[in-house]
Amino acid sequence: MPASLDNRLVVAISSRALFDFEQENQVFEDGDDRAYMDLQLKLLDQPAAHGVAFSLVQKLLDFNRGAQPLVEVVILSRNDPASGLRVFRSAQHYGLGIERGAFTRGASPWRYLRPLGAHLFLSANEADVRQALAAGVPAARVLPQAARASAAHPTELRIAFDGDAVLFSDESEQVFQRGGLQAFQDHEVEQAQTPLAAGPFKPLLDALHRLRASAEDTGMTLRTALVTARGSPAHERAIRTLMAWGVEIDEAFFLGGLTKGPFLREFEPDFFFDDQTGHVEGAAPHVPSGHVAAGVSNLVPVPPRNISGTSWPDPPESVRFQYQEGAEGADRS
Repeated sequence: MPASLDNRLVVAISSRALFDFEQENQVFEDGDDRAYMDLQLKLLDQPAAHGVAFSLVQKLLDFNRGAQPLVEVVILSRNDPASGLRVFRSAQHYGLGIERGAFTRGASPWRYLRPLGAHLFLSANEADVRQALAAGVPAARVLPQAARASAAHPTELRIAFDGDAVLFSDESEQVFQRGGLQAFQDHEVEQAQTPLAAGPFKPLLDALHRLRASAEDTGMTLRTALVTARGSPAHERAIRTLMAWGVEIDEAFFLGGLTKGPFLREFEPDFFFDDQTGHVEGAAPHVPSGHVAAGVSNLVPVPPRNISGTSWPDPPESVRFQYQEGAEGADRS
């Protein structure tokens, strides 16, 4: 009987998101693909340092300590197969239970998210992230220079999400950009009883909700937070939306425009997701952070390609415009 990833939370991650390959990647960006491969082979027995998403992956894999495996992490990388040897060797050094990977030698790897059934894709490559989002897969561009996660909560996975254009659609953000703060507040009060449409990270939130319910014998717990620039009275619609979805959020921060970074520093997440580059860059000195290139704030003028021959559902309206035909980032991710 063939192996199956059914009933698991599946995370696809690039090598640069999991490990610190920034010095090696500079060789690739200088245009010498062969020198990059030779350098990785030369360093084969030297474990790579932790990357920005290392703690997230390590704790997710710790949920497999119970009777049944609950999480699958797969390397999905623009690295060449030979350089992939060091990726797997480094994972083994740290005791990460990763056995699957796809290495595409510079080609965009996002198409392989479909056969994996991925619930999350993390990469340092902007084009790959946009393509994944356009296909309906929760995805974020990690900031390799971001702070590493705190070691204060070894048996608790902590994840923080922005609201609009991440967990929720960007409907309200569009109102804000068209009419300003007062128009936004009036709209949210008027629509307080109407749940927001799902945003690009709703499938991940659902998968985490299922993981929480199945983790009793793993020794691991999950703690989530909503960290949003909304304030009262616009907070009510966000809370009622989560209640309507039947999804638990442990903490909620309605900051009314205050800087998110100091609050995230105190929450100590293993990862934070936001669609606003300013919020992500403000959080990065404090916590591992990723940019979700979705919604009106990340609008690009190129329409999505029609992905024929797939059975994927249409992506959320808030990210359908994100695909850029033929976009190839320069970095080795």
